[in-house]
Amino acid sequence: MTTLAIELEVPSVENVIVTEDTLSVDLSDGRTISVPTAWYPRLSYAEPGERENWRLIGGGHGIHWEDIDEDISVEGLLAGKPSGESQRSFKKWLEARELRMPNRPA
Repeated sequence: MTTLAIELEVPSVENVIVTEDTLSVDLSDGRTISVPTAWYPRLSYAEPGERENWRLIGGGHGIHWEDIDEDISVEGLLAGKPSGESQRSFKKWLEARELRMPNRPA
């Protein structure tokens, strides 16, 4: 039995738009991937300015949001993988955030 190995080229990010409900990523191969922000709880809790403050990492194969310490890869988006952050980790992050931003509506 032989196995055929297919080498896939992962496209890079061209643009990112994050709304309250949706993360949309334009890719270099012409596709746009849109997923619910609920997949990434830190994005769901982010303020609009924090959502807009992103930069490319990994040669354009990932996105980083400094203000909320969130990283999302193109491979993860293409595979349909939501955040792998544990509930415990997210809760700890959220508690620390509430201490820093006490007047933010829940």
